[in-house]
Order: sequence, then structure tokens, then C-alpha cells
Amino acid sequence: MSSTTPTPPPATPAAGTAASLTERRKAETRMEIARAAAGLFVRQGLRATRAEDIAQAAGVAPRTFYRYFAAKEEAVGPLYATGAQRWVEAVRTASAEVPLPQALEDAVRHTLTPGRGVSVASWEWVRALIRLAEENPSLRRVWAEVCQASERSLAEVLVERAGAGRVPDGRARGEQAPKGEVVSGHLPDGADNVAALARSRFAAAVAGSAVRTALETWAAGDGPAEGPQGPAELALAHLAALRDFPWEGLTAGA
Repeated sequence: MSSTTPTPPPATPAAGTAASLTERRKAETRMEIARAAAGLFVRQGLRATRAEDIAQAAGVAPRTFYRYFAAKEEAVGPLYATGAQRWVEAVRTASAEVPLPQALEDAVRHTLTPGRGVSVASWEWVRALIRLAEENPSLRRVWAEVCQASERSLAEVLVERAGAGRVPDGRARGEQAPKGEVVSGHLPDGADNVAALARSRFAAAVAGSAVRTALETWAAGDGPAEGPQGPAELALAHLAALRDFPWEGLTAGA
């Protein structure tokens, strides 16, 4: 790794409802602490970095640091989570008409292609963060937790996509309810929902693993972020190998 520490990529605002000014300020403080922590971990190592050092580098009091994070290792979590959130949101915002395999591939291109959201130079920072997780068990746990949280969020998105073509009571659009049936306004409860959620979680785990292993494989080497050995192309190759995977059947309950 070069002696010049790359600049951490800026946070990407999450999609959804507009946050209040207080919430935005908290998110900004949280990310500033995360950037300071990652910079110190890369420059001087995890072991030599104290929570107080991170607080000083971020320009906050130690008590403020502990309001946001219980331990120094947790402080890099927001940086790990930024890319995962962008990936899930890209799948969420894909048109309902786009088949799920294509939506997943488009999300990979949107999230992992250098210059689209994260600059080419900042990808060296991404590599450094993933290497930190590989080298330190405590940071590996933080990385694993972020990946698991991303899978859960993706599973929810897959359930949403599966229901996009259905009315609230679970019937296909245009299908008439049986005479005398009361429309509940909710998807069916019970075993059907449990099975659908299980299928979606499994599908999300498969897709998430395709992306995670691509990132980890790329980060372990010294190749550029662009090109056939970059994270985007590696992830696309993993998803291509899963082209016969029954995505739609898993998420739609077929």
C-alpha cells in the first residue's frame, strides 16, 4: 500500500424520507468520526489507535464519540455500510418491469463501477478498509455485521418487488376477489408469509455473497478497480454464474 493515505469517500445520502436537520447533523457527525477512525487505523494501526485519538481527529469530545459508538472498532461501520446501502437502494429503485437478475446486475454496475458514486481514487480507500477487516478479527466482525444487515435489507426489497404486481391482499392485479371475501389490505399472514420471507432471505444471501466475495477478492490483490479484475466485473461474473438460479421463483413464491 502506498505511503499516501487515500481520502475516504464521502457519504452518499440514503434514499427515503427527508431527514430532519438534527438527524442530518447526527449522521454527519457519525460519518466524520468514521472517516477519522479509518484514517487512523490505516496510518497507525488498530492497536495503536485509542477512542480518544479518534475523537480528537474528528474534532469531537470523547464523550461524544461514546454517544455514537461503544468501541473504537465500531466507528468504521458507517463507512462499510455506505456501499452496501447504495447497492440495496439501487435494487429497490429499479423498475418493477426489470427482471430481478437484471436489476441485481444493474445495481452492481451502479455501485461498484469506479466513477459512479465513488471516485477511482477513493476505491483505494475501499481496498484499505476491506483489508483492515481481513487483518483484524474485531473489524472483521463489524464488516460481517454490515454484510448481514445488507442482506436483511435486500431481502425486504425482494419481498417488495415480489409484491409489486399484487394488490394489498396478495391477489395479482386485475384479479377479482371471490364474492363475499373481505379484503384485508395486507399480504397473507401465516405460513405463506414465513415461507416467502425465508425464500427472499436465501436469495438475498446468495446475491450478497456474490458481491461480498468479489469485493474481498479484489481487495486482496493490487489490481485496479476498473477492468475485468475490478470489483464490478468480478461481481457481475459471480451473478452470471448464477444466471440459472431461480431468483423469481424464490422471491415470488412460485
